[in-house]
Amino acid sequence: MGAVPGTAGAGEWSGNPRAGPDAWRLNTDPEAVRRDLSRLVLTLVELIRQLVERQCVRRMDQGDLSDEQIETLGLTLMRLEEAMTELCERFGLSPSDLNLDLGPLGTLLPTDTP
Repeated sequence: MGAVPGTAGAGEWSGNPRAGPDAWRLNTDPEAVRRDLSRLVLTLVELIRQLVERQCVRRMDQGDLSDEQIETLGLTLMRLEEAMTELCERFGLSPSDLNLDLGPLGTLLPTDTP
C-alpha cells in the first residue's frame, strides 16, 4: 500500500480499510519511530528550556532577583543547556533538528537567543 501522507517514511498502511480492524494496522520502522519520538520530546524540552531562560532574563532585567538567585539561575541554565547538548548527541540530533518547521508560521523555536 502507499505511504501515509505526512509521515516521512515512518510507515505504510496495510490492507483495505473495509477489510476489518487489522486493515488499519501501520507497518512502522521501529528505528524511525524511536528517532522521531526522541526528536519530538527533545524539541518540547528545548522549547520549555528557552521559555524559562527568557523568563529568568526578564526577572533579572526587572531587578526582581538577588545576586545569589542570579548566580544560581545562571549555573542551573548552563547545566540544563549542557544536558540538552548531551541528549542531542546521544540521539544523533543537532540543535537545528529540534527547530520544527511550522510552514507559514515559521519555525517553532526562535533563532535569536536572549
